Amino acid sequence: MKKSTFTAMILGTIGGVLFALGMCLALIPEWNAFRPGVVMGAAGAVVLLIMVFVWRKMENKEPVHVSGKTIGIVLFGIVGALLFGVGMCLTMVWSHMIAGIVIGLVGIVALLCLIPMTKGLK
Repeated sequence: MKKSTFTAMILGTIGGVLFALGMCLALIPEWNAFRPGVVMGAAGAVVLLIMVFVWRKMENKEPVHVSGKTIGIVLFGIVGALLFGVGMCLTMVWSHMIAGIVIGLVGIVALLCLIPMTKGLK
């Protein structure tokens, strides 16, 4: 295993755990830990962002160029993830099974569309 892959794995695990724990703290009302959850979730997001820059530097890749296409793809991914999450919430929390499944499937299709959007079709 290359050093860059190992470093990305460790930073990704730490960032993912911090982010997930922060979201649990913030979103479970019984825990009464909204502020610490937001802080921990933000710290996890920062670690994940740092991981991307560190990995790209270790792999000698050029920095990500911000363009209209890049911003559009990121926004499309965010919308797809939110649709998927709303569908899960509708199904599991609010017992709206049909609407949740339909919205969740739309989110899954949107996330699957990210592959040809980023890589292109050949």
